[in-house]
Amino acid sequence: MWLLERDPTGEFRLTKHPPNDEIPEIPPYAILSHTWGDEEVLFGDLAGGTAKNKAGYAKIQFCGEQAERDGLRYFWVDTCCIDKSDAGELQHALNSMFQWYRNAAKCYVYLAEVSTRKRDADGSSKWDLNLRGCRWFTRGWTLQELIAPAIVEFFSKEGGRLGDKKSLEKEIHNITGIPRRALQGSPLSDFSVTERMKWIEKRNTKYEEDKVYSLFGIFDVHMPLAKLWPADPRDPRDEKKRIELAKGGLLADAYRWVFDNPDFKRWRQLAESRLLWIKGDPGKGKTMLLCGIINELERPITINGGNLAYFFCQAADSRINNATSVLRGLIYLLVQRQPRLLSHLPENTYPSDDAMAWIVLSKTLIEMLEDPNLKVTYLVIDALDECMIDQQKLLSLIVQISSISASVKCIVSSRNWLQIEEQ
Repeated sequence: MWLLERDPTGEFRLTKHPPNDEIPEIPPYAILSHTWGDEEVLFGDLAGGTAKNKAGYAKIQFCGEQAERDGLRYFWVDTCCIDKSDAGELQHALNSMFQWYRNAAKCYVYLAEVSTRKRDADGSSKWDLNLRGCRWFTRGWTLQELIAPAIVEFFSKEGGRLGDKKSLEKEIHNITGIPRRALQGSPLSDFSVTERMKWIEKRNTKYEEDKVYSLFGIFDVHMPLAKLWPADPRDPRDEKKRIELAKGGLLADAYRWVFDNPDFKRWRQLAESRLLWIKGDPGKGKTMLLCGIINELERPITINGGNLAYFFCQAADSRINNATSVLRGLIYLLVQRQPRLLSHLPENTYPSDDAMAWIVLSKTLIEMLEDPNLKVTYLVIDALDECMIDQQKLLSLIVQISSISASVKCIVSSRNWLQIEEQ
């Protein structure tokens, strides 16, 4: 864990904790909660000595000075205390974030929209009326930053103290809908998964995946990111874009005919029709057809709150030519679209390339698809014939999935091979 240390001259430097085996303890520290803006100070800025040139340095300075007033030598800020160029460090940070906030001696909430300098005609401050409009209350990450620490203090952009989680409890509850018991520190296990999911509903993150990561601590989930997804993963969405570009773009007339096809219409409309197999010889356009189907289905499914997950197998790429990678990709997109499915992810790490990975991931996917709160879900897998490792396992799982629920429908494509047809 990297911490910022303030020296007697007022300068800040990054320090690693614990530094060695002889000093295993992490010292008491303050932690900053804020909304990201322009010119944030990053890890490289501090390491390279350019931090003071950025507007975000004012927040770093505020946090360090407030920590000093509270008798704390060290403090932590998410923008600059994580080396995101180190995949292992980033994984550890995502999994540890909730505990880092929970273990902090104090958490300072910096509200950039609130000013204590604005006054009414009678001289009274209006800052309390501005809390509801603060972006901090709609940011995904700040949910855990509000709940995890025991002491949370709120400050204006000038550094003026507005109150703490206890004195502002009523206002925080009214704005967020979070029960007072949760704000007071009751165990999160006392609240149902459904109730905890409501706390995040109106919160946003810049990236879809961040909404998922910000829920790890709320659901006591430790996701082995480097195990579930390799160091150089293939996001199915990126792979789809790559395929379309490589083929010269997607032509609507080349795929829209399928929506009038009787077999496709039967699969889409009838509850008992859950598995559609699109088969054909190489070069017939199966992959681009599936790209078109995904594009056409995505908007109505998203509007109705449903899920769409897909994966494109490719025999020549070892990262996407095996059954385990297919499961990784499907689970990744399902969790992106319905974050509450996080509760089914395993807490323990496991080898990424052996039989145990398949067992754990297939079990996880089935549990997700059996979730009673699962929205209507479409799974699309292209080029089953190019799944070179554990193809039979994948085929058996697809058959099993297609009988789980009427809410789950699958489309698969492949060459017209007898062994696939038999399965």
